[in-house]
Amino acid sequence: MEERVLILAPKGRDTQVMRQLLSELGHETLPCADVAQLTKAMDEGAGTALITEEALQDVSLRDLFDCLRNQPAWSDFPFVLLAARQVSPRTASAQAIVRELGNVVVLERPISAPTLASAVDSALRARRRQYQTRNHLMERERAVTESRQAEAALRASRQALQQLNETLESRINARTQDLARANDRLIKEISERERAQAALVQAQKMEAVGQLTNGIAHDFNNLLTAIVGNIDMIARRTEDARLKRLAGYAMEAAQRATRLTGQLLAFSRSQRLDLRAVPIDQLIEGMGDLMRRSIGPSIDIKLDLASATTNAMADANQLELAILNLVINARDAMPDGGVLTITSAVREAEHSELREGSYVVLSITDTGCGIPQHLQQKVFEPFFTTKPTGKGTGLGLSQVYGITQQSGGTVRIMSTPGKGTTVELWLPIATSELEVTTHPAGVTTMPSSTRGEAILVIEDDFDVRRFIVECLINLGYRVLEAENGHSGLDKLQREPPDLLIVDFAMPGINGAEVATIARERLATLPIIFVTGYADMDAVERVIGPKHLLRKPFDVAALSDTVKEALRSAAPVGVASRPVSLALNPSI
Repeated sequence: MEERVLILAPKGRDTQVMRQLLSELGHETLPCADVAQLTKAMDEGAGTALITEEALQDVSLRDLFDCLRNQPAWSDFPFVLLAARQVSPRTASAQAIVRELGNVVVLERPISAPTLASAVDSALRARRRQYQTRNHLMERERAVTESRQAEAALRASRQALQQLNETLESRINARTQDLARANDRLIKEISERERAQAALVQAQKMEAVGQLTNGIAHDFNNLLTAIVGNIDMIARRTEDARLKRLAGYAMEAAQRATRLTGQLLAFSRSQRLDLRAVPIDQLIEGMGDLMRRSIGPSIDIKLDLASATTNAMADANQLELAILNLVINARDAMPDGGVLTITSAVREAEHSELREGSYVVLSITDTGCGIPQHLQQKVFEPFFTTKPTGKGTGLGLSQVYGITQQSGGTVRIMSTPGKGTTVELWLPIATSELEVTTHPAGVTTMPSSTRGEAILVIEDDFDVRRFIVECLINLGYRVLEAENGHSGLDKLQREPPDLLIVDFAMPGINGAEVATIARERLATLPIIFVTGYADMDAVERVIGPKHLLRKPFDVAALSDTVKEALRSAAPVGVASRPVSLALNPSI
């Protein structure tokens, strides 16, 4: 009952459509006829409420608002409000209703089913965290009760001691010591609960920041795709040396921006890692020259490596980048020189965020200026830096955080101002042998000529779509384009192409749904997904990792991927019988 979804949508088929959608997703729902029934159901227990804006108009909301004001301290009941598209600003009364609801997400209709499902899932997750907080508070109150009982027992014992004769002195002392130990254990348990609560709050904060960071990086990858692609086309078309030089400068800046988005995606654990068994000691020893060149002659490097027989599960390239970031940070913390110590060891899990088992722990310690205690919880957040303005992006440690988390481990920082800093990377031990990457036999270089194949491009971002279309036309292909999945499937039905290029993340119907329907109609149609790193897992579940264009990309990457997809595809036959679009309804 505590996780059911209340639905208040008295007009039309909204209630029926929403209830069917949520039931298919496994949610328990309860339709409410009016605000009074909604308020009663909230008192009985619910996870969230899905309300249309018109259901709150011209009705008394006093009981609902009283119910919200009288919530216990741990509760902040979440609402999802489906609002009509606003041509002009909301009225003062409508704004007041939203304020009184408090914890509300306003979605403007029409709304796609995935968006609605995502909003409901987010609201339910928030409600579960509230229930967790309630349970923690109840446990703490029960422990405050136990402390009072212990204190009362102690006072009673002291009174009893005064009444005993001198022959019982040894028993009195023993009893007092037992009670003191019990009190110490209770205080320790309370402290541990408080630390666990603080860790939970920090984890929730980092998760929220990661989701925001992921969205920002994904949008920037769309922009960078258009920027990188068009700069590349300009450089290829001009013979003017000055223009080529300026285009080169712009491309270098765009590549730096690409690296920044990669760091943001690493923090949000959305970047694709190639996790393999990595011999940590060999990796550190192989980086020796690079580290010495990076820190200069005024800093001594000491190695104490003790995990030579154990491999860690990690992405070797990303791990090298993380280590280099930490080494450079250590260098900056020791402007007058010092000692940099790098150690490795195998240790058992010591933190609540780690699964039980053994880990390879890589520690990097400097003798520098250190970090104040109140800042140590913030150092892994994107764009936070203790360095002077212009001396750092604030993304190095956030990238380290993302790499270790995505590898199944964690990162710890311990620092004392004036005495130095230690950063520990905890990486899970690999259970398999080292894998060897091989290239498939028989792959040959594709010729540069084309036969004028027809390519359908489905991409909702105008700038990205324009770049892809113009590039393909210049390469000699015949190009059809569509701005969304519905339009693209209509064109595919009328004129079957030789190749489909589709963006994965699109509103309404996404690339995965488009690909599924397209394959039902043309079983051998080759498909290329255009995607950001954030979509990689979902893409590979649909079509595998073979034909992917990862944003941002340039003309050469597009050309090579298209040629490979066309080369490896079987000849496209006559389109099969049309299949109706089984799409999710919009509300």
